[in-house]
Amino acid sequence: MPARKPKVIVTRKLPEPVELRMAELFDVEVNADDRPMSRAALAEAMGRAEVIASTITDRLDAELFAAAGPRLKLVANFGAGVDHIDVNAATARGVTITNTPGVLTEDTADLTLSLIMAVARRVVEGANILQAGQFTGWSPTWMLGRRIHGKKLGIIGMGRIGQAVARRARAFGLSIHYHNRKPVSPRIAEALGATYWESLDQMLARADIISVNCPHTPGTYHLLSARRLKLLQPHAIVVNTARGEIIDEAALADLLAKGAIAGAGLDVFEFEPTVNPRLLAMPNVVLLPHMSSATVEGRIEMGERVIINIRTWMDGHRPPDRVIPAML
Repeated sequence: MPARKPKVIVTRKLPEPVELRMAELFDVEVNADDRPMSRAALAEAMGRAEVIASTITDRLDAELFAAAGPRLKLVANFGAGVDHIDVNAATARGVTITNTPGVLTEDTADLTLSLIMAVARRVVEGANILQAGQFTGWSPTWMLGRRIHGKKLGIIGMGRIGQAVARRARAFGLSIHYHNRKPVSPRIAEALGATYWESLDQMLARADIISVNCPHTPGTYHLLSARRLKLLQPHAIVVNTARGEIIDEAALADLLAKGAIAGAGLDVFEFEPTVNPRLLAMPNVVLLPHMSSATVEGRIEMGERVIINIRTWMDGHRPPDRVIPAML
């Protein structure tokens, strides 16, 4: 007798190799039009699926879990962050949550360094001028950016991604500083040449570049508040490839408009997909459409981790990437 295939509903279109493999292993339904499911559609899916393969665009709150069908046992999230899922409510209903940690690390770190370079050296601004036909020739005082070699990089969140950013930044001659809930091990700190700051305020006041690489939790909401953003030096730049809610976006726009800080590179936004229109109009801000993990290799690896988590659960074992409330 063939093995039973669990009912898996995938909320967004995934890379073709991932969908094909899922179709082989599971009784799968995919979202072919690649638009976020409505709340009603999510509720319906959670009423009849055993597994939901979710993404960041799905807001799975306590109300949805309370109304979920008795068959729902696993939410296998396609992505590392789970701030869009009420893990406590899911756990109370006996629903396991998994994610895909580690897969996005190198790609996100690559894009973080890209944003640092793009803002400091005015790369996008220069490209736009050239494409608009406004380049009239080289000048010794035109399009001057800032050297990053020798500058102080302050990393907020020294997990996998923060450490990967530090490794890259050190190769560019930046000095590494970081704020974290606790210091990294002496071995890691020595390898990265990293200085720990227990006080985020003090690090912000001394850094030339700030990179946000911590998860979004209730404790990190507006971690970079209006008060803290005012601690930055006028030549400082802020880069965020984590979650938009970590920065008070309106306060950031105010300071940029006043010239109180030099620039920003943002891949995520507080009210995504809506972007503050003032940021869109600023030449010293580089904005990207939440693409830090957008590599072919990365997205396929994410899908493979989702499959591994589902198959491990099918076999009656604890999935390797289970998320529990104590981890948040």
